Amino acid sequence: MAEVPFWESKTLDEMSDAEWESLCDGCARCCLQKLEDSDTGEIYFTSIACRLLDCGSCRCTNYKNRQTEVPDCTMVRPITAEKLAWLPGSCAYKRLATGLPLPAWHPLITGDPDSVHDAAVSVKLWAIPEEGIKQIDYEEYVIDLESAEDEEPLFPHE
Repeated sequence: MAEVPFWESKTLDEMSDAEWESLCDGCARCCLQKLEDSDTGEIYFTSIACRLLDCGSCRCTNYKNRQTEVPDCTMVRPITAEKLAWLPGSCAYKRLATGLPLPAWHPLITGDPDSVHDAAVSVKLWAIPEEGIKQIDYEEYVIDLESAEDEEPLFPHE
């Protein structure tokens, strides 16, 4: 009898730190700068990456100390409704918290850490560093992540 994967047999709260961390697919979408409409609360993603993100590898350059260096970096665990609003729909944490399965391209499904990049879900080929971009100009960089939330390739606005 095949063993049920931990993400299908445990709640997010029951997962070990190692299991929790392995849910991150490495897309780095959560590392994109976001704007919130103060009237509606709607969240808009931009193509601008956090200053700690290595856009080539989609990894944080100082993961251990990220909250010290970037105070508004969201620690996802424990996950809350407020934090869910800031996560992209493709995020494993958000998907599992809302009863959805991991997508077919997720590295835990494929066994390949590059599958997130191969599926064109990561920010690897198009995120831009925040250095030199004024916050007042962030609206010019708003993108539509919805097109990729159902495993479709992402083509950001120019």
